Amino acid sequence: MSALRSFLAAATIVSLASGCALLGSSSEPLDTFELSAALPSASGGRMTRRQILVAEPSALKSLDSENIVIKPAAGTIEYLAGAQWADRLPRVVQARLVETLQLSGRVGGVGKPGEGLAIDYQIIVDIRSFEIRLYGDDRAEVSLYVKVLNDRNGVVRAGRLFTANAPVSGSGNDAFVDALDRAFGIAARDIVDWTMTVI
Repeated sequence: MSALRSFLAAATIVSLASGCALLGSSSEPLDTFELSAALPSASGGRMTRRQILVAEPSALKSLDSENIVIKPAAGTIEYLAGAQWADRLPRVVQARLVETLQLSGRVGGVGKPGEGLAIDYQIIVDIRSFEIRLYGDDRAEVSLYVKVLNDRNGVVRAGRLFTANAPVSGSGNDAFVDALDRAFGIAARDIVDWTMTVI
């Protein structure tokens, strides 16, 4: 039995060491990445004087960090070695959604909690996926479930799932994050257009 315990302990140490390698060596600085705000739709669209609050999105623990998720196979989660988001992913998504709404010029005001707005509606986001998939065609997938909540009476006006994909062009961390950025841009633009039809 002692030999079996020694083998299992050694296997566990090897497994933990392999897992740490996915995140890169702590002695080396990580490449830090941001997302871009999506440019407004060419069609413009409806405008309103109402003010919108974008709450910090919710996410499972695997997505609620600075780590960039990759999936080498269905049901398998790893993190991109040598790379990280500039902040926890939910906060990065929140900041870029706020900026996308601001760039649209279609709302009276938009901000985050604590910024002193007289809120009419809240946008509540659940991050369902935000990852690079390396099985099949290499691609980024972003999936965000969005609810629009009337802040005056607490009633949810509507909810919808937004999913966008973008192919990975090239190799390395820059190519992976670029694909995620493009997929997020598609989803963010669709979210703004849809929100304007709801409020």
